[in-house]
Amino acid sequence: MPPSSKNVKLVNGLQFLNDIKSEIGKRIVGMDGVLEKIVVAILAKGHVLLEGMPGLAKTLLAGSIAECLDLNFKRIQFTPDLMPSDILGTQVYYQQVGEFKVKKGPLFSQVVLADEINRAPAKVQSALLEAMQEKQVTLGDETFSLGTPFFVIATQNPIEQEGTFPLPEAQIDRFMLKILVDYPKRDEELLILQRLEQLEQHGNIRKVVNAQDLNELCDFASKIHVEDSIRRYIVDLAVATRFPDRFGLKKVFLEHGVSPRGTINLLKSSKALAFIRGRDFVLPQDVKEMASSVFRHRMSLSFEAIAENLSPDAILNQILDKVALS
Repeated sequence: MPPSSKNVKLVNGLQFLNDIKSEIGKRIVGMDGVLEKIVVAILAKGHVLLEGMPGLAKTLLAGSIAECLDLNFKRIQFTPDLMPSDILGTQVYYQQVGEFKVKKGPLFSQVVLADEINRAPAKVQSALLEAMQEKQVTLGDETFSLGTPFFVIATQNPIEQEGTFPLPEAQIDRFMLKILVDYPKRDEELLILQRLEQLEQHGNIRKVVNAQDLNELCDFASKIHVEDSIRRYIVDLAVATRFPDRFGLKKVFLEHGVSPRGTINLLKSSKALAFIRGRDFVLPQDVKEMASSVFRHRMSLSFEAIAENLSPDAILNQILDKVALS
């Protein structure tokens, strides 16, 4: 049974994650790592950018998570002809009463899937990302709060270039995590085919929590204890992306390092990860596990790094090996 608002703080974080995995597993095979990172972002009140090839069940995963958490869900297919009003809403004139009324767009939901976000022009991207940052939308003379929880899952294809509008660094920085979605393993894909033959419809998903309980879980995750040494370690990792020579890294192929927003998000996500691991304190390992998802989209690679086909994760591994807990 879902926990009541009175005892939700007593819920073990590990059990919360296991319940979600169990329910999502009725529909989706594998992707446990991706699901865990999305749950971390939800508990840390952040947004997620999923990068992966088409057909990897990213849309199904987003909708299933919303259903599992008993949240309203809207999917927006981003296209080159999309307008900001298509996602935000607009003012409509009603001739019968002689006045304008606001018609809210699909962005007014608790979980929003921005599918192929890099296919929409800059104006639409900016409208979405402003709403993500400010948690509000202004239509005409009225400003509307998007409420809580409000969570955006955006997807993009890593190899498609034609007809796309790549997100600028300042905009992509607003995503707490960038999660890479890979192909399923061989045995997982075989299981997908077996389920396809056996089931004509998706399994029913049980509600794990409701919106009110989820907000309380988020508040509890934010209060996970963090030692000062862990905070210094997080800052040192960020500084190492900006000034690698200070940590003995002579060549890390970076033009720009991680922003302070990245440092804050690494702290928040490390707390949430500790919570779903069943602890009330953060370990250095929590920071290391979240570093790639938080930092990979906040670093600008040099032309030399691109020429040598180096990934942000490979560079981050060098930094994690070099920077020690102080």
